[in-house]
Amino acid sequence: MTIPQPRWLADLERLLPIRSQFVVSGSIRDNFLAPLATGPVLVPLLRALWESLKLRDYKLLLVYDPADGIRAYPDEPAQRELAERLFELKLSNGSQQVSLETLANVMKNLSTQREARCALVLDFASRLTRHVEHLSEGEHRFFVAAEKLSLTAAPVVPSSGAGLPQFNPVLWMVNRMQDLPSWFTLDSERVASLVIGKPDYETRQAAAAQLAPLFAGYGEANEAARAQFIKNFTQGTEGMALTALSDITELAERQRLGIKDIDDAVRCYKVGALDNPWRKDHLREKIRDAQSFIEDRVKGQHPAVVKTLDILKRSVMGLTGAQARSGGSRPRGVLFFAGPTGVGKTELAKTLTQLVFGDERAYLRFDMSEFAEEHTGARLLGAPPGYVGFDAGGELTNAVREKPFSVVLFDEIEKAHPRILDKFLQILEDGRLTDGRGDTAYFSETILVFTSNLGIYVEDARGNRVQNVRPGDPYDAVESKVKESIGNYFKFKLSRPELLNRIGDNIVVFNFIAPDVAERIFDGMLKNVARRLHEEFKLQLAMPPEIRAALLERCVRDLDHGGRGIGNQLESVFINPLSRALFEHDLEGKQRVVVTQITEADKVITLTIQTA
Repeated sequence: MTIPQPRWLADLERLLPIRSQFVVSGSIRDNFLAPLATGPVLVPLLRALWESLKLRDYKLLLVYDPADGIRAYPDEPAQRELAERLFELKLSNGSQQVSLETLANVMKNLSTQREARCALVLDFASRLTRHVEHLSEGEHRFFVAAEKLSLTAAPVVPSSGAGLPQFNPVLWMVNRMQDLPSWFTLDSERVASLVIGKPDYETRQAAAAQLAPLFAGYGEANEAARAQFIKNFTQGTEGMALTALSDITELAERQRLGIKDIDDAVRCYKVGALDNPWRKDHLREKIRDAQSFIEDRVKGQHPAVVKTLDILKRSVMGLTGAQARSGGSRPRGVLFFAGPTGVGKTELAKTLTQLVFGDERAYLRFDMSEFAEEHTGARLLGAPPGYVGFDAGGELTNAVREKPFSVVLFDEIEKAHPRILDKFLQILEDGRLTDGRGDTAYFSETILVFTSNLGIYVEDARGNRVQNVRPGDPYDAVESKVKESIGNYFKFKLSRPELLNRIGDNIVVFNFIAPDVAERIFDGMLKNVARRLHEEFKLQLAMPPEIRAALLERCVRDLDHGGRGIGNQLESVFINPLSRALFEHDLEGKQRVVVTQITEADKVITLTIQTA
């Protein structure tokens, strides 16, 4: 297999004849594949740099960092002796502490050194100053000297006369370009910027092939099994650094995971948990019998429940995104619950959580009306680097890192600011999100649930808000109109059809509450009231059929607000007057309360009760 050269190294080699200094940022702490004499090996940046420059007749690297000072690399007697002689250093114990003024003199000496090609690496250059925008006098002098040197240095040919002219370069290793004074890089054409990105597919594939023999069972596997392992390892680590591949390999060794368990090893690295609720046998049994369980809690939504269960079964079987080349990092499932208010959208999300994780409180809920302004995205997803609070992370990323196996509910998604919605593109496609601290939250083990009331009301030609669908409309008509409105919203109002495309056919439309379903919901709520009375006062609630019928008629008169509206009406016409009546009675030793009459005067409802 051909080992791809890192792009930043290729750019460095190409620019050495015309650039005197380089600012290297990005994944500077990653490992890189270096073609050594013994074969390709994963090595740190400094080793990769040295192996590249050594082939271009460089004899020495000087490395400086604010903690240990200056040293020679590689740490061999020949390089130490050469460094001490050429740069008047005393490398006791391999290094020497130097001031910025001395470091500037070393840089100047380096730029004109002809006896041997050499380079200076300023490691941890982000820590050279305390405040990059408020430099001390000495710090300012040092950067001015570095800027001047970048412009006045000339490419040199060693005294041996071998090779073409090229610079003895200075390389600044920084976390971010902003860690150096902005004028330093802007005002000098001789300072080049090299950004080290995350490794691409081919690079990860080559690294996976190098690490593969360290996995149990690889040596005994046939060629097809080996190739499949490398493919799974490569695809599963999309977006990760090569150091992550090394860490996964070490983790697999400690957990005794072989080549057949590579998905578990990658997941364990991502979310920090080896136990996978999605793979437990009892989950399939629970889902197989789940329809009646769900429909007992979410009444009258049979089509929505069936479609939700289909998506859940696909998630459990690990087939989410199976049609794509690489779908293993996507969320386990994505559901877009749309429909009228109060019909069970949030309740179904809770029920799913109860079904999969055994506790409905395991779901993470975000009310998107709280994120209607663009600046609130910093609260949800983390502030950008350099802004106040960036080191705190975001509410969403922190929550998912804490609970990687969860249902994440985004309530009323249409109320979020469009710029915040853009972040969901990355979550839906790649299953990960990086906050301002640089920490990545993985959504690959979550179910994402979006809820929305889009399509129930629309604007007419005059801009007035009118009802698009009504109680009593056939479900097919409700589904068609709601989906059409959702499509128009994302395509034309937000101009983000790509977000709708990521959601795909996972839109689940809920119907209005039908009268027969409303009665069942009413009875269920009445039972809840009776249960609470028994828990609080050990009282059993009873009422004649005509009282129940009168309450039912009042509570289901208007079904536009769904089950929540039924509950609100029951609270007004029954729970409040019942509380008033009970408050006036002595309940000590009583075991039964009977509602005997309901009356209304001046819009005040009164219940007559008897206790026994």
